[in-house]
Parts: sequence; structure tokens; C-alpha cells
Amino acid sequence: MSDELRDLIGTEIGDRAAAWDLEGSIPLEVLRGLGAKGALCAEVPAELGGRGLTGLENGELTAHAGALCSSLRSVMTSQGMAAWTIQRFGTRRQRTDELTRLTQGGLAAVAFSEPQAGSDLAAIATTIVDDGDEVVLNGHKVWSTAAAYADVVVVFGRYRDEAAAVVVPTDTPGVTVRPVPQPLGCRAAGHADVLLDDVRLPAAKVLSGTSQSLALLTTIALTYGRLSVAWGCVGIIRSCLRAAASHARTREQFGKPLAQHQLIARHLSELVVAEQTSTRVCEHAAGCWDNRSAELSGAAVLAKHVAAGQAAHAASTAVQVLASAGSVDGEAVARAYRDAKLMQIIEGSEEICQLILAERALEGVA
Repeated sequence: MSDELRDLIGTEIGDRAAAWDLEGSIPLEVLRGLGAKGALCAEVPAELGGRGLTGLENGELTAHAGALCSSLRSVMTSQGMAAWTIQRFGTRRQRTDELTRLTQGGLAAVAFSEPQAGSDLAAIATTIVDDGDEVVLNGHKVWSTAAAYADVVVVFGRYRDEAAAVVVPTDTPGVTVRPVPQPLGCRAAGHADVLLDDVRLPAAKVLSGTSQSLALLTTIALTYGRLSVAWGCVGIIRSCLRAAASHARTREQFGKPLAQHQLIARHLSELVVAEQTSTRVCEHAAGCWDNRSAELSGAAVLAKHVAAGQAAHAASTAVQVLASAGSVDGEAVARAYRDAKLMQIIEGSEEICQLILAERALEGVA
């Protein structure tokens, strides 16, 4: 089944990733078509219209998409995070209604960050207030990936004494979706700010209907996102490795192929190490996901940190090997260079990942 989805994604992207990157958008019919065939949130159980892929299967599918188009992979990550949050916190009715919609071509995003709440999600200020059998939302979310395409946004905010996630249709009065102009990376991923001005919704749109710990809500959603980003970075590295190896094999300088120059060969070896290291750490995290291991949260942080750093280095290396051939805006390694840098920031910056890993090291010797 995952092979079928790999072929589907490959066919839909074809040779259009560069054009999408330059245009800053993916055709809506492509996204809806992939969504209707279960490719955007393939881990959703089959009984809810999904493909029921394991964490490992979904990871490799994500890497495949990431190797071809990081913008499309980013949409997959966002849709998957929204679906996972609904699956984890929704009532049976909410899961049936919302997940079925997402596996029939509906598009979703998640909204965490705010102008004063990026790495520090404890500073979230968006409010969700009860008003009879409705809730009223007010807030300003920033850099919500895929929000420019989304039919619904899963919004995280303050609710009662703690927090909640609410499924917000983007056509609701008071919702304004404002695309981010000319982002550095994943230009066609639909990054947008989401403004909520007295947005009134049925209370049934609050997932599970009760307040939850903000730390629990965000950690569970971010764990999916971090693992998905990590696998996407594996895809970036694989794309860079293929491009650099192909160029080094065929491009001649000083009477021999670049690959026969030792310093270029060193670059190729570093790309192989980056791909293997990142793949193994992602496989470990996917195994934790499938086994519902208590190590999952830490494994996802480690995978994201390692794979994003390796992807940034791999993209820089690939540009160096291809030189002018890798410096054309929109083409594979030029896109990778920009996209990989963004991966070091989203779903937990390098510094936040390092702090989390350091905390775990201290716990291990306490």
C-alpha cells in the first residue's frame, strides 16, 4: 500500500516541484486529490478512511515526498499533525466526522505559534471562552504551515484553567488567513498567519470538550510533527546525495571526473554518512512510535535534531559540489539549501532540541 502511495506522490509531483517553489503555491486540485486518496495523513486508520500505515511506513513515505518536494512534504506534516491531534484527543464522534473529512480531500493545518509564543509555547495567549453551548476564540497565530490551503485549522489556546485544541473552519466569520510573503524555505507550503477575532463556534468543536494540560497537548502534537520533519529531512539528504553523486560522476575538471578528486570524494562520503545516520535515528523513533514506547518523545526530538542538522549540512555540501549548477533558484539543491535551514527552526529549534536532550541526560543520571 505504501508503494502505491509512493507512486501516486511521485506522479503528482513529476517535474513540477521547481515551478511550485518559484510560484509559491501548489495547485489546490493536487492537494485535494492526494488527500482524497489518503496520501496526506496516511496513518489514519482504514475505518476512518485512511491507509493505516505504520510509523515506519509513513516515515519512508514522508522521506520520499521530502526528496521530491519539501513544500508538499510540509503539507503532509501539517495534515498529519492535525489528524493525529484529532485522533488522540477527539471524541468518537469528532474522530469520525473530522478524520473522515480529512481523508476525503479536506485540508487541515495546526496553529501553535504566536508573535510572543514561538519556542516558548507556554506563553500562548489565544483564548477559548465558553458562552453557553458555544465557544469564542480570540488570538493571533503565526507561521501555520498549510493554513493558506486549509479548510480547517486545529487551534491551540487557553481554555478554562488549562488549554484545549479547537477545530476551526477557516470560513467561519472572524477568521482571517494571511499568507506569509516570500518565506525562505518550503515556499509552496502555504505558511500563513491566522487571526481570530471573536470567532464563535459550537462547543462540540473543542476536542474532547474539556480542558487539558497545555504541555500534554503541545507535546503530543509536536511529537508527530518532529518525527515527520525528521523523515522529511532524510528525503532532503537523499535528494542532495543523488544530485551530488550524479554531478560528480559526469562533470570533468582537470581531465577527470570530479568524483576522482579526493576533496570532492570526501564531500560524497559525508553525504552518505548524513543519509545513513539520519535514516537510522528516524527508524529508531518510528519503532518507538509503533511500539508506543515511553522513549517516543525523546526519540522524536533526537531524530528531528540530528536529521535537520544533517540536512542543512548536506544541502550546503551539495551546493558546493554542484557549484554554479546548484545555484539556480528553484532547482533541487538550491531548494534543499533553503528548505533545510527552515527545518532547523520549525517544530523545535536546534537550541530547544538541545535543551530537551540535555534535560533527558540529567534525568538519566539523577
